[in-house]
Amino acid sequence: MKHAGNIPPADAVPTRDAERHNAIDRAFHATIGSLTGGLSPMGLATAWFDWGVHLAGSPAKQAELQERAVANGARALQSAVSCPLSPAGEGCAEMEADKRFRDEEWQRYPFNMLAQWFLLTEDWWHAATTGVQGIAPRHAQMTNFLARQALDMMAPSNYALTNPVVLDRTQQEQGANLVRGFRNWLEDFANYAENAPPDTGDFKVGENVAITPGEVVYRNRLIELIRYRPTTKEVKAEPLLIVPAWIMKYYILDLSAHNSMVRFLVDQGIEVYMISWLNPGEADSELSMEDYVRLGIFEALDTIGKAVPDQKIHAAGYCLGGTLLSIAAAAMAREKDDRLASLTLLAAQVDFTEAGEITLFTDDSQVAFLEDIMAEQGYLKSDQMAGAFQMLRSNDLIWSRTIRDYLLGERGGMNDLMAWNADATRMPATMHSEYLRKLFLENRLALGQYKVGGRLVSVEDIETPLFAVGTEKDHVAPWKSVWKITRFADGSNTFLLTSGGHNAGIVSEPGHPRRHYRIGEVPGHALAAETWKGAHAPIEGSWWPAWAEWLTAHSTGTRAAAEKPALPSLGAAPGTYVFG
Repeated sequence: MKHAGNIPPADAVPTRDAERHNAIDRAFHATIGSLTGGLSPMGLATAWFDWGVHLAGSPAKQAELQERAVANGARALQSAVSCPLSPAGEGCAEMEADKRFRDEEWQRYPFNMLAQWFLLTEDWWHAATTGVQGIAPRHAQMTNFLARQALDMMAPSNYALTNPVVLDRTQQEQGANLVRGFRNWLEDFANYAENAPPDTGDFKVGENVAITPGEVVYRNRLIELIRYRPTTKEVKAEPLLIVPAWIMKYYILDLSAHNSMVRFLVDQGIEVYMISWLNPGEADSELSMEDYVRLGIFEALDTIGKAVPDQKIHAAGYCLGGTLLSIAAAAMAREKDDRLASLTLLAAQVDFTEAGEITLFTDDSQVAFLEDIMAEQGYLKSDQMAGAFQMLRSNDLIWSRTIRDYLLGERGGMNDLMAWNADATRMPATMHSEYLRKLFLENRLALGQYKVGGRLVSVEDIETPLFAVGTEKDHVAPWKSVWKITRFADGSNTFLLTSGGHNAGIVSEPGHPRRHYRIGEVPGHALAAETWKGAHAPIEGSWWPAWAEWLTAHSTGTRAAAEKPALPSLGAAPGTYVFG
């Protein structure tokens, strides 16, 4: 079909117009994201629609829910009679399993009845959002998760008039607790509005956390490399490089003197090097995953090789740092680069098919939404990521804090791990987009489709001895997902499962109460995670000594400790990037 003159076809949009339209979308999505904590309402609506349509087309499921509603209604009526007659709560047994209602005050009427009714409502909604035939599995998980979040928000424990603990405190203090709580709220709101620095209490980097002596021996635009001073006359022949995640400050592994993993390792005669990542700003938006591999891990290894020539290097990665280290190790295996003496992955994943509830926030709609937000900012703000992680444990991280700070008027005591958690970081736009799309959405690393230097890498090429650590209560990297590295790496694999969660399970120093772990070799790729767990009895205590023994067993001897680093010092630890 011919067009008169130079008039373009009706469906053709000039490039500049398309870019202008995209800019409008980005600005619109960024505005919405500022109100939703970075979550995509379109993705959430899609999940709810999928659930609602399939539920509407499932008469058997509807009948089941009607029966459950009648049964729960009968139990609610029964509790209306039994709860007033059982001040000790015998008629409200379901409350015992929920820690929100464990205080003795909840056994009084009418609060025991309110708690009972709430738990029955939770039970019905759980049934309603599970077992609906035809719904996409991911949408089913999302609707169940969102229903739980909505109900958690409406729990009677969250409101002063329906929380007997708050009412008793208000009566005892004649309302002073609510006055303090209001002041706490005003303070928090002002800090948020003014984008104030995070409150880390009395914990200051370089003063009482991140204080293990050392020097920065290398710096580029992305990392500072810290070498810690040995405390023993001899050290293991092979030094250890630790790669922390870029979504956290490195000093989670060098907290206070008593629970610093770095100090513990140094005292075991291991020469430790640590990467400290730059906290990126708008000017760093183009930094990519390839940059993090090259400028981060490869240049760190090159630097250590200059300081300790002709020695292999142990390498350990924590969380996303472990994922990045796995990519680097696979690239090194592809190139027949044998500089790694061993590989340790701490709560790190290489296969993201079962990466836990955090994947509910990582679909095409959500990633596209975040990409538009990051295009406006140049990076992802720390609070935009923190919101998703807090929702995974909303009762512990949101509502219990709300009750304590604003209703009881108490400020919880700060510890070093909490102070570190408040000291959040940002993510550059390009790198974070690649990470979400290539690893989370497309799972390219596990499928052997991830490229480094323009060529494919495969985790299955890794033959370096492997030590993998999972934590039992990990909401970020579930231990069965961490376990999957043993199905890929072809070397000698040792797995350790420790108590605790993603952070506290790793920071589990000797002497820490109520800690245990299981450890053992993984004999074959086909072994199931639960089978391995059942075959290894728990061992009381910290897992750190077991790892130190494993590193010693995979070392080739000792050498004299150098009092001064072989490389010139660029400044004392903790360096400068950690303050960004």
